[in-house]
Amino acid sequence: MAKLFLLPTVVYIIGLVAFPFFLAILFSFSDVTTGNPSLDFVGLRQWRTILSSSVFWTSFWNTIIFTGVSMVLIVLIAHILATVLVKDFKGKWFVRFCVLLPWTTPVSLAAVSWLWLLNSIFSPIDWVLRWFGFIEANMYYLGRPVLAMGSIIAVHVWRIVPVATVIIMAGLMAIPSDINDAVEVDGAGFWRKLWEISIPLTLPITAVAVLFGAILTFADMTVVFILTRGGPTQSTQVLSSWAFFKGIEGGDLAQGAAVALFLFPLLLTAAIAILQAVRHREVM
Repeated sequence: MAKLFLLPTVVYIIGLVAFPFFLAILFSFSDVTTGNPSLDFVGLRQWRTILSSSVFWTSFWNTIIFTGVSMVLIVLIAHILATVLVKDFKGKWFVRFCVLLPWTTPVSLAAVSWLWLLNSIFSPIDWVLRWFGFIEANMYYLGRPVLAMGSIIAVHVWRIVPVATVIIMAGLMAIPSDINDAVEVDGAGFWRKLWEISIPLTLPITAVAVLFGAILTFADMTVVFILTRGGPTQSTQVLSSWAFFKGIEGGDLAQGAAVALFLFPLLLTAAIAILQAVRHREVM
């Protein structure tokens, strides 16, 4: 009977995870395209092609920067929000609602809203900044390489912070109350408590939040696709978006599969490193 209940899970994993994964491996060693679906084995030709492409290395380093900066900001902001939200204060339910709202909003709808907010001509953000006298001309957030990368990082952080906050809140609530009482008696301030108590004691569960966030960031292309489509001049192109452009829009399924598979060893390495760090911390 137990095996019968596990059957839907097994079918799901095989049909939607294992089969596409092995099909992508097969595609990456062939020359299959949308116009020629025949699977002709070409060895490592597709891998050599993408590794010799300047766009690939631009996408690779953009992915590293995008993920690294996003995760640092997500963890820091989520820790601060979680520390505040575990306290009792008037209107806490409304603050929690506002914090969780970005996560409940469909990503496509949220990205389209940000596309309007960051518009080169009609941006409300530019209007407010001009009204206060901080700028004189439009910033062109999505038209300048550095500002475009900063914009997609900001939007992604805005999306992921809520779920990281919920995870870290669970860790903070698990801290024994006598530790918090002792810290308050010693007169520790907010920042000292954050760096010396909250972060160290919630490190294992924070690592879980980092792991999920890194996976979501590495594999996500929605924000990049809607806001910049990898521009300007490939300055915000990441591996997941370039795999889509090559394999789906460009019709080169083999190269698209090769680029997408390159994400796997990166994610595996990151997951192993995070889990090993948590294990080492627990042993200490």
